[in-house]
Amino acid sequence: MSGFGKTGDEAVEGAHQLADRLATTQEQLRATSDILKVLTASTTGGAASRDEVFDAVVDSARRLLGAQVAQIYLVQDDSFVLARSSGLTPEFVDFVSQHPIVRDRATLVGRVTIDRRVHQIEDVLADPDYRRIDFQRVGGYRTMMGAPMVVGDQVVGALNVWRTQVAPFDEAAEELLSTFAEQAALALRHVELFSALESRSAELARKVDQLEALAEVGEAISSTLVADEVLTTIVSHAVELSDTDGGSLMEFDEATGLFRVRTAYGTSEDVIDALRAAEIHIDRTWVGRAARGRRVLQIPDLDAAPEPLDPHLAVLHGSGWRSLVAIPLVRPDRVVGALVVRRKSTGSFSDETCELLAAFASQSAVALTNARLYQQLEQQSVALAEASQHKSEFLASMSHELRTPLNAVIGFSEVLLERMFGDLNERQEDYLEDIHSAGRHLLALLGDILDLSKIEAGHMELDRTTFPIDDILVQALSLVRERAALHGIRLTLEAADGLGLVTADELRLKQVLLNLLSNAVKFTPDGGSIVVRAWRDGEELDVTVTDTGIGIAPADQERIFDSFQQGERSASSSEGTGLGLTLSRRIVELHGGRLWLTSAPGEGSTFGISVPQPDADRSAGGGVWMLDDGPADGPTVVVIEDDPRSAELVELHLRAAGLRPVAASTGEQGLDLVRARDPVAVVLDIHLPGMDGWEVLTELKSDPATADVPVVVVSVEPERGRGFALGATEYLVKPVSGEHLLAAVTRLLPPPRADEQSPRLRVVVVDDDPLALKLVRSTLEPLGWEVHTCAGGQQAADLVRAVAPSVVVIDLLMPHVDGFAVIDELRPHRDSDGPPIVVLTAKSLTPQDRSRLEGRIAFVAEKAGIDLPGLARRLATVAAEHVREEERP
Repeated sequence: MSGFGKTGDEAVEGAHQLADRLATTQEQLRATSDILKVLTASTTGGAASRDEVFDAVVDSARRLLGAQVAQIYLVQDDSFVLARSSGLTPEFVDFVSQHPIVRDRATLVGRVTIDRRVHQIEDVLADPDYRRIDFQRVGGYRTMMGAPMVVGDQVVGALNVWRTQVAPFDEAAEELLSTFAEQAALALRHVELFSALESRSAELARKVDQLEALAEVGEAISSTLVADEVLTTIVSHAVELSDTDGGSLMEFDEATGLFRVRTAYGTSEDVIDALRAAEIHIDRTWVGRAARGRRVLQIPDLDAAPEPLDPHLAVLHGSGWRSLVAIPLVRPDRVVGALVVRRKSTGSFSDETCELLAAFASQSAVALTNARLYQQLEQQSVALAEASQHKSEFLASMSHELRTPLNAVIGFSEVLLERMFGDLNERQEDYLEDIHSAGRHLLALLGDILDLSKIEAGHMELDRTTFPIDDILVQALSLVRERAALHGIRLTLEAADGLGLVTADELRLKQVLLNLLSNAVKFTPDGGSIVVRAWRDGEELDVTVTDTGIGIAPADQERIFDSFQQGERSASSSEGTGLGLTLSRRIVELHGGRLWLTSAPGEGSTFGISVPQPDADRSAGGGVWMLDDGPADGPTVVVIEDDPRSAELVELHLRAAGLRPVAASTGEQGLDLVRARDPVAVVLDIHLPGMDGWEVLTELKSDPATADVPVVVVSVEPERGRGFALGATEYLVKPVSGEHLLAAVTRLLPPPRADEQSPRLRVVVVDDDPLALKLVRSTLEPLGWEVHTCAGGQQAADLVRAVAPSVVVIDLLMPHVDGFAVIDELRPHRDSDGPPIVVLTAKSLTPQDRSRLEGRIAFVAEKAGIDLPGLARRLATVAAEHVREEERP
């Protein structure tokens, strides 16, 4: 008997278990059904969206799996983004957004998407391969399980759940999580398809509407683009084909709830005016009832219509109309109007006539909608044009204010790097280099944006001059040669004979070439090559830049020329703003030329430009343009560098500063030159044929005759400690900008002294920006200048007359009295006496500005990226020439 009781208890317990399993299964089915309902709602045009489906998935997964948290991650490139979650704290959500999850096996979501199957970690703290403990600390989870979201053959994300205690999930939970993940993936696929369908449908609807209008109302509709004419044609055809006497097409105004007669046919002007004056409201008229019900209504006999007649019917009845039919003009989401046709006689309208009128009504709805859209488009176009104009005006007006603080950041960092106020330790120098580099980068970005704004607004004017094209090619190559050398990229120039002179904007053309070369270096793998070719093709100058990179996909080959767009060519493609190629193409087009691209994945790329040169003097020039090798008046600097292009670039900067560079290609030749020329400094490379730079430096410092000669080491080897230990005065790591090289050499030169033979140099600086005044003062005073400053143009002339300076430095953009007015007062004519004037400004000078300044100033220096040591030397040269002129009898 006891055995029977025990068996009965087991049966009851089994029944309870089955009931629990049935309840659980029913709850799971309800959850999946609810998710499918949400998904179905979105397919029928409801308000449901992908996020609503995701919310239903994570909520159901969290509840049914007994988890504290459920979350959906979507794949984005090589990382994941948190798309939706249930149970997460705001702190964890913020932490995920700030610390992206990389797609690797260090996390559960990474393993799930890589292996394309369900994974479970029973205890993340005991899993040696789980390496994101920082996430665990914030979330507090222990047991995790995840399932992949797969669309077609592509893994698009993962659905994860976790528990804050060690409590593994069973096989049923794995199956349920997989089901939820499939539904989430289905939602994502549905949204993608629906978005694509909407986009495609919108495009096709416009074309279909036009074709239907042509097919339904004939040739007359296609003969005009005026909306009212099209609507009149529709009404006239509707009246004629329905064998009625007249008709009108009314447009509905949602804001007022009123219908307004847009056009009419077979109706006198008096009646049309009366209809337009009547208040035809959607809630209080017969036409409104047809529109609200979205059905055709007819009145066979107005005399028999119940009184009182609404305003619309009253006008028609009083004018002798006896029967009419109204067809609502509707779109899926709104009422747009109504088509009404009328007869002077009584009688019903047949079903065939109503169907015919419904077809015309459909076209009328399309025509009214298009008219509205066209009107909105015109209004938006006007607003967009105004916004674009405001943007251009804002950028132009703010350029001075934006560039001024950047110039201060760059200038003061250069002053500190030149050690004018004391030595720097290595960390300070590194930080200052970063500040200087960031400032120049921001300045370049600002320049690109302003240039693009000028081009879009049609305000960029080319400053055309005639110059040797070989010079621009050599300079552009020199500026990227060091960066290319760091990656083992070989640069080659193949210039045809007889290129001669070209007429173009030299600065802009160099900007284009430098951008193409910089891109080529950036996207060419280590050990590759870049070839620059230049030739004349009839009356065109052609230049191409060909690299051995991985090429550009066909889909990207036109897109990369759009603003702020970059091709997916390498991991480094995120560098830059995506404006370089846009500006390059626009600049070339301003010259009347074209910029083109040929590329294939795996086969490299070739960018080319063609610039028309119909009036070019091909006999001029003839060969590679070289710097003047004649003797200079400045101190001698020996340059020991085996690369001819690098040596030429160094010489170019030194000559511009008034120094006399003498080059040697080997260490042995360099030692002989140092002993023979007694230079003020030596610029030394380390990698040299035969005797390397370390041996040369050791030899120079061990010889008493040359031990005191300062040596500036310029090398790709970052061995500053070894260089200073062997006696180097300065150590610069390639690539080195011309400003930094010149600053390092300039620091080694003795400052000018004020004595009887050389009176002290005086300068008056006129600028409303206190940072600019401070920057110029900090640059010139350590070099022995007597600096006088003035914050406005009103006091400038008085200060100049009182101080009698050697040179005047003046900004053009100042409040009250600008720099042009001050120059007019100091030098009203080109042959006026007075100190030389130098313009230092952030203003982009127009050709009119340059014409106004021509013959009245010594030179113009731009604040953006100013070379402070070079400016000091040029000011000294101008001042010395002024003193010599005054001393002449």
